[in-house]
Amino acid sequence: MDAQTHRQLILDQFTRQAIPFAEIPAHSNAETNAIVLETAGITNRDVVLDVACGPGLITCDVARRACWVVGVDLTPAMLAQAQTRQQQMRLDNLLWMQADGEQLPWCDASFSVVMTRYSFHHLLHPQRMLAEMMRVCQPGGRIVVIDVFSQSPEQAAAYDELERWRDPSHVHALSFVALVELLESAGVRSIRRAFYKVEMELEQSLRASFPHAGDSDRIRERLTADVGVDRLGMGAERRGDQIWFAYPIVVLVGEKP
Repeated sequence: MDAQTHRQLILDQFTRQAIPFAEIPAHSNAETNAIVLETAGITNRDVVLDVACGPGLITCDVARRACWVVGVDLTPAMLAQAQTRQQQMRLDNLLWMQADGEQLPWCDASFSVVMTRYSFHHLLHPQRMLAEMMRVCQPGGRIVVIDVFSQSPEQAAAYDELERWRDPSHVHALSFVALVELLESAGVRSIRRAFYKVEMELEQSLRASFPHAGDSDRIRERLTADVGVDRLGMGAERRGDQIWFAYPIVVLVGEKP
């Protein structure tokens, strides 16, 4: 798939997902957000850029601690949700901008922290966004990458197939090792990490997604068959008459020399 077609696919999916994504409690869980804030070491001296900020769920929590925060996203509908959340939380140290994460409209060394959450698995070339994140980060500043990860090539292939059914803009879940190597190859140093899981109920997840016709049933069948097997690495399990699963998430924080 060429870059322009993929860009349009992202815009289409996230325009439709903007409201339901923002309304899923698991995406704004206070405990998991606290893990991000603590691992990133956000303080009231930080000027933060959140790339691919979506509806601003983690961005607004960062703004509670930081001096100033900018959220940037490709999708206007996501930014509209972010602005609504900001107003609800009565935060006045936030700015939202529409921009491509691979072409950030800021000068070099503009931010003390540059972060992105749940974006790399949607990118054809995540190293390009990372290079831009490094460019606009100050020397001695922090790079923060939060994303789902896989544990083996076989698991990644099975997971990627399932996620592309649910969200056609999904590209690839990198392994934990590959994510660390990606940051190291970009020049990020002294990388520390933390982990958490995002638990989801299957039908709730599908209501917030926009798969192609017939793919919802494929997802149900695949996750149901994975209960007690865990070929997908999502820990699928039955709770009463529901299927629950969890996205494994890593928080990587390192320094720009």
